[in-house]
Amino acid sequence: MELHNGEDSRLTKQMIDDAIRPALDVVEEHWNRNRASPLTTRNKKGSSGDGGDGALIIIGKRNQDKFFSNGFEYESVKGNPIFFTETANPLFARLLTFPIPTIAAINGHCFAAAMILALSCDYRIMTDGSRRHAWMCMNEIHFGAPWPLSFAAILNTKVSDPSVRRRIALEGHRFAPLEALTAGLVDRLASCGGTGVELGTENVLQEAMRLAKEVSALPKQGVWGSIKTFLYRDCLETVRLDARTHSILPPTARL
Repeated sequence: MELHNGEDSRLTKQMIDDAIRPALDVVEEHWNRNRASPLTTRNKKGSSGDGGDGALIIIGKRNQDKFFSNGFEYESVKGNPIFFTETANPLFARLLTFPIPTIAAINGHCFAAAMILALSCDYRIMTDGSRRHAWMCMNEIHFGAPWPLSFAAILNTKVSDPSVRRRIALEGHRFAPLEALTAGLVDRLASCGGTGVELGTENVLQEAMRLAKEVSALPKQGVWGSIKTFLYRDCLETVRLDARTHSILPPTARL
């Protein structure tokens, strides 16, 4: 799945509701159909017969290597009191419980809500930053935007070290690739040395595809998603809370 929305792939209501969530429906439907089809039927269609194998890679635009995503577009979020309840939080919950492994292929800057989206995935591959700078960062502290409960719940679930959580949430630290790897925010770095834009992003994608092959058999028995539902139960309960019950954004904030 390739993120497309302007120069920096901002996560707008339209992009989430009309593109990302329907794309997840298509992927899950294809996996369910492949898993349920008889072995002989799959072989007739030219498949290798690995019913139930699967993995999903989410990557920023492939014709550039500056951004994975720059997070929410504040102008399209402010004034919408049900954005988190009906759009953002259902997306995060869907990724947290998706029935096949999900891999965020972070091919550039990954800021704010984009970092939460990446943390909602099962694995994260990031450019090594050798071609150009790339950072993971929750920068709300720097412009006065309090977090929704879903952000805090996902961070607490996916990042175990309190000192790392403090650097992320309260200091707005920009994690360079090696820092992100050392802190456990990403699982692997992709070597992206060279001069071509395509080389950087495509190397991230290739590394993500290698990981996808390693883990693609894990959902075969159909319990990958259900195990995650129980593993992340407390987080999911918080993510599904009505966002209107607590303050999310002051008038001057920007996500």
